[in-house]
Amino acid sequence: ALRMGMSVEEVHAASKIDPWFLDQFAELIATEKKLETNGLPQATADWRFVKAQGFSDKRLAKIAGKTELEVRAARRAAGVRPAYKRIDTCAAEFASPTPYMYSTYEVECEAAPSAAKKIIILGGGPNRIGQGIEFDYCCCHAAFACEELGIESIMVNCNPETVSTDYDTSDRLYFEPLTAEDVLEIIETEKQSGTLLGVIVQFGGQTPLKLAHPLEQAGVPILGTSVDAIDIAEDRERFKALLNELNMLQPRNAIARTEAEAILGAQAVGYPVVLRPSYVLGGRGMEIVYDQPSLERYVREAVIVSGDNPVLIDQYLRDAIEVDVDALSDGKDVFVAGIMEHIEEAGIHSGDSACALPPYTLPAEIIAKIEAQTIAMAKGLKVIGLINIQYAIKDDTIYVLEANPRASRTAPFVAKAVGIPVARIAAKLQAGESLASFGLKQKKLNHVAVKEAVFPFARFAGVDPILGPEMRSTGECMGIDTDFGHAFLKSQLGAGMRLPSGGTAFLSVKDSHKPALAELGRNFVRLGFKLVATEGCAKVLRDAGVPVERVNKVMEGRPHIVDAMINGDIQLVVNTTEGAQSLADSYSIRRTALVSNISYYTTIAGARAAATAIEAAEGETLQVKPLQAYA
Repeated sequence: ALRMGMSVEEVHAASKIDPWFLDQFAELIATEKKLETNGLPQATADWRFVKAQGFSDKRLAKIAGKTELEVRAARRAAGVRPAYKRIDTCAAEFASPTPYMYSTYEVECEAAPSAAKKIIILGGGPNRIGQGIEFDYCCCHAAFACEELGIESIMVNCNPETVSTDYDTSDRLYFEPLTAEDVLEIIETEKQSGTLLGVIVQFGGQTPLKLAHPLEQAGVPILGTSVDAIDIAEDRERFKALLNELNMLQPRNAIARTEAEAILGAQAVGYPVVLRPSYVLGGRGMEIVYDQPSLERYVREAVIVSGDNPVLIDQYLRDAIEVDVDALSDGKDVFVAGIMEHIEEAGIHSGDSACALPPYTLPAEIIAKIEAQTIAMAKGLKVIGLINIQYAIKDDTIYVLEANPRASRTAPFVAKAVGIPVARIAAKLQAGESLASFGLKQKKLNHVAVKEAVFPFARFAGVDPILGPEMRSTGECMGIDTDFGHAFLKSQLGAGMRLPSGGTAFLSVKDSHKPALAELGRNFVRLGFKLVATEGCAKVLRDAGVPVERVNKVMEGRPHIVDAMINGDIQLVVNTTEGAQSLADSYSIRRTALVSNISYYTTIAGARAAATAIEAAEGETLQVKPLQAYA
């Protein structure tokens, strides 16, 4: 509004935003207009004024019609660089030695870099879905590894709500945004004294990973897996070439840079397909589409498809088992740290799916093949540090879904489940240690660990708790015990879901899941549950000899299933569905279960696991032990 010519008073009257803030916005817009008219500043004082107002080199480049590199060169030629001040932890009573820095565009710099050997660790930045504290855990362990190696650790992160920014985590800390401009300025400052061994970009998630290219172009040494290897894993065409070279299978797939290419690609792959933008974390923008009209809507509304932003089209493997693998490599040897079997089928985002370590249904020969493929992949990408690979198992065939030659959100879970500090070891491998020096050996676990996702659905009115390929969880918890049933039960308790010991279970599943319905129903009846279902599912159960009562769908009139749930007559809900109309029709069931604190599952695999946990709860009392007791 201010850019369009409205006054501060007019904007305040319309928005009620305090005039003080509007005045600051107006000042920035006035500076923008001067820059648009006069171009970049010439005098050092003018440069310092513009930078002190908060204009990044990238923003100045856009205003002036130049590249970011040209702006940076002009700024540095004018002798304008940020100065770093220390956060005063001594209330101004005496000099503060605490090495917590933030940038200003004043003249005096208090950074005082040391003469030590040093490694810079780029943190994860703001927490958000897809990029959470699991990555902060990895950054912390990188700092701990540096300390053990006698190397100074320098953390760069702009999020004070993290452990990586605690006073006792790293040797030095910069509270700075994770942009190429800010990180490069920190690097230049730290290079003034001591020896910079390199920068770790693979531990903080996608945010620092995106800085790998500009840092490498600036001549900054990147520790661990090369930038080219990271690019191979991210680039669909280069990754496909690698898989062909390694004799590994992928689901049928295509890449589209226009709407027409997307339509042809989906037809070649065959519906249903999984669509996703490239270079995203957390499955942002991912969707399963079942027909061409849905695909056309996706490429027109959900994402902007272009040469720079292609859409990836994958075959949707119905009811496949998804597997996550974390491994360590020094470029020569590989150690498979953990193989996790997802409880929800492929198609649910890995960050939203519960998973078990070790796998609880996969046969030994499949696990051995997964290990062999993981070792081959890590060697093919010349990984130094951590790699995470996701597989799908369909009819005993192993398909590679994706490979991430970086720390994954599963790293903390694997470390706690197997008792090996994988992130700390990975950091030491990146610093030059050999994998053989750690003496890691595969051992048979006498326990099962289950990771369960924690969702924020109850905090948001009207949200649908159905799971899909786009990540929606905001946290996770872990249950650990000597068998899968007890471990899964603990994970559900940790996630805030109390499984009922009896009562009435409502079963409503999509057509492709109906062959599995009779067995699931029998399990719940054996556990003492009474079953209710809508007509289609009730017929399947009756034909199989499973006792069930019919209940109306919402559209069939009252009393219907939602009435029964509100009245407290339903203790467990199993509702799987697909397709836009079916999702809309069953929304009220899932939402009512959520607000009424009724245990609900939106996948058959999740419902089976719940039955196993309920059976485990009927036996002995849950045991509480320290994590170290399972080592």
